[in-house]
Amino acid sequence: MRQAPLSMSFHPPPVPVEPAVPMADPRKAGHPRGLSTLFFTELWERFSYYGMRALLVLFMTTAAAEGGLGFSIEQSTLIYGYYTMAVYMLSVIGGYIADRIIGARQTVLIGGIIIASGHFTMALNSTVTFYTGLVLVALGTGLLKPNISSMVGGLYAQDDDRRDAGFSIFYMGINIGAFIAPLMTGFLAQHAWFKDWLAARGFDPHHSWHWAFALAGIGMTLGLITYVRNMRGLAGLGDGPPISTRAKWRHLGQSLLFVAALGGLVWLSNRVPALMWLLAAVIIAGVTAYAIRGGVEGRRVAAIFVLFAANIVFFAVFEQTGSSINLFARDYTDNTLFGFNFPSSWYQSVNSLFIIALAPIFAWLWTRMGKNQPSSPMKFTFGLGFVGLSFALMIPAARLADQGLVSPWWLIGLFFLQTIGELCLSPVGLSTVTKLAPARLVGMMMGGWFLATSIGNFLSGWLARTFGRESVDGGLAVFFRDQAWFVFGATAVLLLLVPAVKRLMGGVR
Repeated sequence: MRQAPLSMSFHPPPVPVEPAVPMADPRKAGHPRGLSTLFFTELWERFSYYGMRALLVLFMTTAAAEGGLGFSIEQSTLIYGYYTMAVYMLSVIGGYIADRIIGARQTVLIGGIIIASGHFTMALNSTVTFYTGLVLVALGTGLLKPNISSMVGGLYAQDDDRRDAGFSIFYMGINIGAFIAPLMTGFLAQHAWFKDWLAARGFDPHHSWHWAFALAGIGMTLGLITYVRNMRGLAGLGDGPPISTRAKWRHLGQSLLFVAALGGLVWLSNRVPALMWLLAAVIIAGVTAYAIRGGVEGRRVAAIFVLFAANIVFFAVFEQTGSSINLFARDYTDNTLFGFNFPSSWYQSVNSLFIIALAPIFAWLWTRMGKNQPSSPMKFTFGLGFVGLSFALMIPAARLADQGLVSPWWLIGLFFLQTIGELCLSPVGLSTVTKLAPARLVGMMMGGWFLATSIGNFLSGWLARTFGRESVDGGLAVFFRDQAWFVFGATAVLLLLVPAVKRLMGGVR
């Protein structure tokens, strides 16, 4: 998923009294000069993140004799789910640290250094360095990701007509990085030519995975060089709050306690599933009470929580791109197109390619429809429906896979449907939350949105753990069929709730 660039902190950043720091370079028409710095920093950060993510499950499930870790699919997908969950969960804390302790500018720098360190740690050949690097990348991404996005917003005054265009340019950088990364790291990790090249020079070709992880670290290093060389152009942007050192340490302690509490809850819920159901019941009861007795603001908050639930379901399936779909691409797909043989990890670039192609069309479509466009909850329904269709498409593909390798067009079709679903749900959700949330709770509600995404990412790993298990009544087809029905059921429920959610929204579209 290519999340839209917005801040994820629990507390909205203070509104600057002065117009947003460096204004447009007088030598160039268009946007503030800081935008290009943030664009290329984010491009390389996303390069490093998606370059490693494309290989993660493949590396873990590859036999140790072939250079992998030899983990089972269940263990690998659960680790993947925990990792992607941690990235979004820590993003909430990253925003908090920037707002309350050292400011966004320094938090981005520290986050980038930690990310690069994590990738280079994963380049070392041991299980300990793999886990250590994974923790470092998650921590660094949590620090960098929300704050570089909020700095883009800080480049523009609230009423600046260039603001939306600036975010669109920045979002394009995200997708360019996410598109090129799997192509390059996947080539190093999986392609026979590079393995032969290593062997010819006396290197172990089974260690090609670690060369790919090192390339991800080089990408983040290039982003850091870009950022540091141009930091003077960001002067005054993302400054830390004017508080005492003692207060900063107190806020840091609070953020660490929050992370520990959330991590402990997830760990317990994985071992005691009833705990998660109990928590869901408490949340539903609280939202219902809010909707009944909370006035206009309470009803709108209740509507947000319905969208949170849809977001969890969406990403529980969508985020399997890096787990079950990645494994299907490697083990069950004929990775040859127009006579060209390519690494299975290259499929991880397809979503970004479709985003780049389709996002302008969707922006034009919503603008063209104006007030006649579907409501936000209806767009969410479309989003769920399309991601459900993507897994329904894989049912016949899975049946064909029982007889041999299937065409890559099945996976390309899956990514096309999922991208349409993403464009109906992800940017719409971010926009809707900011419109519905009371002004004093915008930061908290945005944090809640990304926590919901975090839960969805964990569930994606949990659901993918059964991929590849033999079944007497359909094999792989059962895996995709059950999840398609699960999403279609959630889609039907949301469709029935659309009129009620629109009433809760109180006129907000």
